[in-house]
Amino acid sequence: MATATEGRMALSDRLTRLIEVSAPLWAGEAEVVRTYWDSPVRNHESELLWLRRQCSKEFNGTGIGEYKNMGVFMGPITELGEIFPKIDTGEGGVDRRYALELIEILHDEFDHYARFADIYDAIRGPGTPPMNPHELETWDEDAELTRTRHRHNAEHGALGVRASRFTEGGYCTLFREGMRLKGRGGTDDMIAEACTKVYEDEFGHMLEGIVGLDDEGWSEAQLDLLEALVLEQLRLRIPMRNAEFSFPLSGERVRAIYAGDIEPEVFDYGHAESVMA
Repeated sequence: MATATEGRMALSDRLTRLIEVSAPLWAGEAEVVRTYWDSPVRNHESELLWLRRQCSKEFNGTGIGEYKNMGVFMGPITELGEIFPKIDTGEGGVDRRYALELIEILHDEFDHYARFADIYDAIRGPGTPPMNPHELETWDEDAELTRTRHRHNAEHGALGVRASRFTEGGYCTLFREGMRLKGRGGTDDMIAEACTKVYEDEFGHMLEGIVGLDDEGWSEAQLDLLEALVLEQLRLRIPMRNAEFSFPLSGERVRAIYAGDIEPEVFDYGHAESVMA
């Protein structure tokens, strides 16, 4: 049965529940970033660190169901190369709109990388080499999140991919919190400008994990599994983001968030509806 939430977006009870159980963990990831901006752990080195790590995610990130787990950049490039001879060849071919979708994904992800790399190069200072994406490395907490997504995708097929896409970006928490730095001047304004553009793209990507979910025809048992996969991934996003930003939250605070000691993030159904339209 479909239900209208806050008068907008007719969603099933199960999809509404999935959003509601995710909201406290989205809020936890947002708290990491929001706390960092004014935390004593924030300094020039921590700023360069999170920018390098975010560039790594934008350039080499993998695990959300992209082509052969090759990542957000090489996945679309490789797939485009393989489908090129099949575009619009009739039965058994590849529709031009699918190729265009891959090109748009590739453009968006590289644009996001470039925006954060530009900030890095603007503030790195003398003696620090410019951004080189081929020298970027992941970190333990991000690697654990990626391994979990790969496992979910491999073990549960379309259901795992759907979970990975639903959790991508953690409801755009970094970008939303970065937007709120606007007007503070200096590096903060550069971050706000980049995050504003990335937010709009990532909000659309996040909706790809939601749109059509009610039409999949999954059983109650499968939807229970989807919820479990989503929550497992979202719980890993908080330590991933906390490590990216030099641990502005204590381990005790992270455990409290897991226990529900946080105000849930409010899902913007109105904006979601306008983007979908």
